[in-house]
Amino acid sequence: MDVLEKWEYTSIKVESKGFMGGILDISHFDNELNKFGEQGWELVSCFSTTQDGGKCREIVAVFKRRK
Repeated sequence: MDVLEKWEYTSIKVESKGFMGGILDISHFDNELNKFGEQGWELVSCFSTTQDGGKCREIVAVFKRRK
């Protein structure tokens, strides 16, 4: 009988900067991703939330790792 793998998930939000948003500090974003990667988390999804005018308000990153 095969044993099913079990996963746990976590998400982070990284806010964009600028007067109306839309400017992502890529260095800060990379640092956040690397922190989770060092803890065994794998990035499985990444998306932005938008505000008026289609500007990016924040980036949401979803990670998983084996339990």
